[in-house]
Amino acid sequence: MDKKGYLILENGDIFEGIAIGAEKDVSGEIVFNTGMTGYPEGFTDPSYFGQILVMTYPLIGNYGVPRKSTLESEKIQIRGLIISTYVENNTHWQSIMTFSQWLREENIPALSGIDTRTLTKIIREKGVMKGIITFSDPPKRRINFYDINQDNLVSHVSCKKPIIYGNGKFRLLLIDCGLKFNQIRLLLKQDVTIIRVPWDFNPFGKGKMDFDALMITNGPGDPKMAKETILTVKEAIVRRIPILGICLGNQILALAAGADTYKLKYGHRSQNQPVVDESTQRCFITTQNHGFAVETKTLPSGWQSWFTNLNDHTNEGIRHEKLPFMSSQFHPEAAPGPTDTEWIFEYFISKAKKWLKKN
Repeated sequence: MDKKGYLILENGDIFEGIAIGAEKDVSGEIVFNTGMTGYPEGFTDPSYFGQILVMTYPLIGNYGVPRKSTLESEKIQIRGLIISTYVENNTHWQSIMTFSQWLREENIPALSGIDTRTLTKIIREKGVMKGIITFSDPPKRRINFYDINQDNLVSHVSCKKPIIYGNGKFRLLLIDCGLKFNQIRLLLKQDVTIIRVPWDFNPFGKGKMDFDALMITNGPGDPKMAKETILTVKEAIVRRIPILGICLGNQILALAAGADTYKLKYGHRSQNQPVVDESTQRCFITTQNHGFAVETKTLPSGWQSWFTNLNDHTNEGIRHEKLPFMSSQFHPEAAPGPTDTEWIFEYFISKAKKWLKKN
């Protein structure tokens, strides 16, 4: 017999569904993604840590689960999953197990049979909110929801010690705030040595390292919680070390420069977000996964908006007018999604090399 489960929202709404994953209670922030493909890559994105994800695309599981070498981290990062229809299919040539098997193996609760259209409309109207997946009858007592905004989520998903990749002459210090593996795959194509370090690693202190440029990765939660990372980036700005930020890295770069960030009503999570390059007016379709944004009005002198979202006109990247500091709010590494902006990695490294040659 199918096991019933419930999604209970902070506002009191209750949705009943059928278990397709682990049967355990979890609490987290409810968010939605409008992407139509790429669930294995998406669910292993550390930017989702602490969140219960609602998929608006109605068919999930229809091509099984590929081998781990194609995923974006070592495990599923979402706290729980809500879908409309589960399709149990393991016939794709790359699939090694069914989606339900994967969820149970990694102890992730999930419910199918939910009216995700109605649920998404509630989130769009009310904004993201706390929620719980439970397999007990909906309690009438007060529920203690987990508030992820009170937690430094980056500390949960960052690496614990430095890791070296590649052997190129150009040395890139990669501050891991919850990176996706495709960033490493693409950077290694640029003939670099990647020095991946924890979010709170200080390359200018006792463990001083020799590197040419710095990159801040994507990651979950409120960027203001990553205080040590912000201080490191501030020091890099003072030293005029070339800097690239991705997603959370865009927000951290802005904070280090003296600007402010704020929480979006329901965020951007999909592979179909249009952005425009403010300098060329060229449009790109991008992959995104974030709940905070940079307040462009607070950017200090010398800084400018690089990209803007064409749906809600929020910031999608910043850069310095003269110095080699730049960032994108979207994910140029895609995985999943369009590869329209993959050029940003090569562009940054080229700019950094020219800067280092002159200075």
